[in-house]
Amino acid sequence: MIAFNGEVYNHLDLRTELESAGDAPSWRGHSDTETLLAGIAAWGLAATLKRAVGMFAMAVWDHQTRTLQLARDRIGEKPLYYGWVQGAFVFGSELKALRAYPGFDNPIDRDVLALYFQFCAVPAPYSIYKDVFKLEPGCILSLQAECMVARNPAIEPYWSFVDVVRKGMAAPIDDEHTALEALESVLKQAIAAQSVADVPLGAFLSGGVDSSAIVALMQSQSSRPVQTFTIGFDEAGFDESPYAMAVAGHLGTEHNELRVRASDALAVIPTLSSLYDEPFADSSQIPTHIVCRAARTKLTVALSGDAGDELFGGYNRYFWGRRIWSRMGWIPLPLRQKLGSAMAGFSPDSWDRIGGLLSGARGVVRMGDKVHKLAHGLKTVRGLDDLYRSLVTEWPSTSKLVIGAGPLPTRLDDATLVAGINDSEHRMMLWDTLTYLPDDILTKVDRAAMGISLETRVPFLDHRVVEFAWRLPLNLKIRNGQGKWALRQVLYKYVPQELIERPKAGFGIPVGEWLRGPLREWAEALLDEERLSREGYLNPAPIRLAWSQHLSGRHDWTPRLWCVLMFQAWLESSS
Repeated sequence: MIAFNGEVYNHLDLRTELESAGDAPSWRGHSDTETLLAGIAAWGLAATLKRAVGMFAMAVWDHQTRTLQLARDRIGEKPLYYGWVQGAFVFGSELKALRAYPGFDNPIDRDVLALYFQFCAVPAPYSIYKDVFKLEPGCILSLQAECMVARNPAIEPYWSFVDVVRKGMAAPIDDEHTALEALESVLKQAIAAQSVADVPLGAFLSGGVDSSAIVALMQSQSSRPVQTFTIGFDEAGFDESPYAMAVAGHLGTEHNELRVRASDALAVIPTLSSLYDEPFADSSQIPTHIVCRAARTKLTVALSGDAGDELFGGYNRYFWGRRIWSRMGWIPLPLRQKLGSAMAGFSPDSWDRIGGLLSGARGVVRMGDKVHKLAHGLKTVRGLDDLYRSLVTEWPSTSKLVIGAGPLPTRLDDATLVAGINDSEHRMMLWDTLTYLPDDILTKVDRAAMGISLETRVPFLDHRVVEFAWRLPLNLKIRNGQGKWALRQVLYKYVPQELIERPKAGFGIPVGEWLRGPLREWAEALLDEERLSREGYLNPAPIRLAWSQHLSGRHDWTPRLWCVLMFQAWLESSS
């Protein structure tokens, strides 16, 4: 028996393999779920998953051995929670399903709450509740019927991303021409497989490298204009809609654009705690949900460009980290602390004006936010890996913020994962793929889309693309201070370079400005000092200090404050 959430894109190939070997049942339908079940009966769960190309979470019950097995896709596109409630073993795709179990009374885990404030998301394998966990990507959990109450399930990987990294780096493709041809081929293969649907299908398009590459290769294989969707903002520095429209016009897609204002964000905010089930504080969750809702008016399935940054070296920290540390790492820590304080002394707006003077693709969008975060890092870090951890951390002293919290280990604390990987850029890309990608990016997109019944597909996460990407040497990813070199070369075959080249902006919203304006009253109620004290989870002092500094405009504490606000809103809705 199987309970299955997701898509297996190559299930017809699996059917053919089963039929050729004489292992196929009398097919009763055409679904990938039926194919999976037949494969598991013939080959076993692990062997079937190794053959499968797709995204999935599933539970499989074997009547003969009385064994329950839970499994999750390789990178973590689909969620899967499990744990113990009132002594019973429970599992599901959403925490709200577990909370519906009779007598659910699992308390909030304060140690995990501290991790949430560090990363703005709850990292796997933890959940916000005690005794409830996330199954990590690429793993199978097995439990015998008589051992359901014992809290020691066997968890084994059927696919290891770290092994993929090491194998890929041991067999690099050094020839540029060969690498670019192979990259285009493997991407086309993945996009073609994910473009098959018996319902309306399209794609998100921001006009950046990743989404433009997906749409370009998608359109090149389609006989009809691809439906594309983007959103725009009135605030300068956030609006990428003109770039998306230019790319769509060049490729000939059927383009759809929606303008987003503060009132639209206000309408979405009350739904966020229900959508995300546990505290989640990437503020781009708002435009993501809005663009998903817009796409759902015409589509049932949408392809996205997520994971291009992690696989091909796109984040600013990959090509700025080493440069910054080479210039400042030699400075004694006390002097760096003074330098960091001096940098933070200038308001974000002042730094933004400086960033505006850096024209072209090397310019820095919203420079003030980035400088203030770097300024804090310079006060504490003692090496490049430390610098990375500071850049992915929002509230650094969570033990002072969360009352009664203790330390918990995460994947970032496991030095064996990056042992022997000499390039700091590759170490950061590995960490991001293991943590930030599944815990933040994929969580954000999956919940935002599934909340309005839109299926999203991520071609970059076809495991064959992932495995190929790690065979590309670093100089085919980052070159001349710019990321995604190889992916750009493929894209430029379809879209003129001048339509793409500009500073990397990310999918953000002007929530920091809105917190000083139309969202201020809502935020003030959630950050009320008496309320924080009464609830008993958070120390009000650092929160009220950050709030006052943010309102004054001297500091931009948007991510930190959004992290608190999303916890407060979730706590209010779940109580």
